[in-house]
Amino acid sequence: MKIFERFDRRQHWSEEEQLLLDSVRKMVEDEIAPRAAGFDRTGEFPWTNVKAIGELGLNGMFIPSEYGGSPMSYRSYLACMKMIAGACASTGIIYGTNFHAMGPLIEFGNDEQRKRLLPSIAAGGLASLVITEPTAGSDATGMRTRFAPDGDDIIVSGEKTFITNGDVADLLFVFGKWSEIENDKASISALVLESGTPGLEVVRLEDKLGHRASSTATLRFNDCRVSQANLVQSPGDGLKILLASLNKSRPSVAAHALGIARTAFDDMVAYMNERQQSGKKIIAFQGNQFTLADLATDLVMCENWLDHVAGLVDAGEDDIGLEASMLKMRASDLAMRIATEAVQMHGGYGYTKDYRVERLFRDAKITQIWEGTNQVHRQLLGRSFLAR
Repeated sequence: MKIFERFDRRQHWSEEEQLLLDSVRKMVEDEIAPRAAGFDRTGEFPWTNVKAIGELGLNGMFIPSEYGGSPMSYRSYLACMKMIAGACASTGIIYGTNFHAMGPLIEFGNDEQRKRLLPSIAAGGLASLVITEPTAGSDATGMRTRFAPDGDDIIVSGEKTFITNGDVADLLFVFGKWSEIENDKASISALVLESGTPGLEVVRLEDKLGHRASSTATLRFNDCRVSQANLVQSPGDGLKILLASLNKSRPSVAAHALGIARTAFDDMVAYMNERQQSGKKIIAFQGNQFTLADLATDLVMCENWLDHVAGLVDAGEDDIGLEASMLKMRASDLAMRIATEAVQMHGGYGYTKDYRVERLFRDAKITQIWEGTNQVHRQLLGRSFLAR
């Protein structure tokens, strides 16, 4: 465990960042972690955790001060994500989705939109990023949701699925196709739809393998009327906004995965130091030590790459698509690998709900699927080497 203590000690946070991280750590230990198993068991939405996050002002850390926030570095946001997700993955992705959904509004919205919409999120509200459709997953250009201009309004029609926070969000950042533009890519546009808009229907909530306390909704837009004032930039600018937002949200998903991975690793090592077989602690067997050595090495390297990518974002670097793909792919694969080994090292007990590793195993899987499947990320990375 010394290697992780050293890594954490060498992070070199500012005084303000360290105070924030200490507060988050205390909230996680005192409030979020003790409730995690119960929320996973019942599938109840963790409103108490959302309230605790809001009271600590964590939504505000990615919102500019002129819109009600208290901005901090992207790197410190990722550190908060790791801690929250490591304690309760469901709460982690609820919190992260606020950033994923509001990031593009902050970056691409106009001043009027930001002044009108962001303060409610900074104060603890919930947001949702609405992209995926039943027939358009990894290939977002296949979406069919339609934005039709009608005077001062836009009529939104279509269906979206696998939408995190979809049923509870105050603001939904929605992608669809502008009806007046025929080209599949050129027609993609973005707007903000507010909760309570007539015609917005929650069709169902998914009964999931993991992240059971995080709501994942199928939404239907039954000719929802949205003001033209909520259109982000111009018709047809959506693909640019979508790709830029994914570059920032994929490191967030990686941090989420690494939070799960670190907790699974810690639980595994603690159990291996207690459990005995044939008169020896199972950690004393050389084969098991080799497993820990490989996992710890990969975990530290992945944590360092997370720091590297965060540094690029904080420095204002926009061209981080490949770095973000590498990070998301490796972090999520590693989370699944560590969680699987943690269950294995617990033996039969790892397959029961008495031990946290069973939940971590279920929670880790989706990190390889959302924000672009890892097959898609491998394709993006692989074809980057094609001679032009």
